[in-house]
Amino acid sequence: VAQGEWRDYAIGMGRDVAIFAIFRHSAEMPLYRVEKRPELRNKQGMYSVIASGGHIMKRGHDIAQVLRVLEPKSPHLVE
Repeated sequence: VAQGEWRDYAIGMGRDVAIFAIFRHSAEMPLYRVEKRPELRNKQGMYSVIASGGHIMKRGHDIAQVLRVLEPKSPHLVE
């Protein structure tokens, strides 16, 4: 949000889930949702990043590792 890539965000709580939603414009569907589902901690991991179409981009036990999917890819030289 501070860098201007995303315009807005929202935090939501449910009975079994905590959601951090990232928006390009506040009147749209979220670009990404970062969800924490504690009931999945012994399975695939309780943290996940979900794209706007519902596709799970990354899931895991470590929030820092899961959030790396949102970092911009830096170009590198291919020889």
